[in-house]
Amino acid sequence: MTPDARAARDVPSDSNAASGAEDTRSQLDSLRERISDVDERLIRIIGERRDLVIEIGRIKAILDLPVMDPAREATVVRRAAVRARELGVDEEMTRDVIWRIIASARATQEERPAGWPEQPTATQGDSPES
Repeated sequence: MTPDARAARDVPSDSNAASGAEDTRSQLDSLRERISDVDERLIRIIGERRDLVIEIGRIKAILDLPVMDPAREATVVRRAAVRARELGVDEEMTRDVIWRIIASARATQEERPAGWPEQPTATQGDSPES
């Protein structure tokens, strides 16, 4: 085989490049679909947790217990952080998410809007995207 023939063989054709791009696009679409599936499961789990929180709130009211239980909240966050570390998941993100869920649970049990007063106001200069 001549050097020119070898060089031509080693250069990808436009059809090979297009096929590779299609495969990569297909892989991207597949991964995005999997993320959507995971998001759906997360939303369902958050809803399930909310339902449990509502039932716990009813029981606390019957037992005349306070909504806020700092020791229990700290235990929940610590347990989640340990599990995140074991699974190789970002601990700080996990803590942030769990604290936000706990704040929402408290708001639900106290029958006030979620995020109140924990959510910063726009006048504080904080953007929700920050």
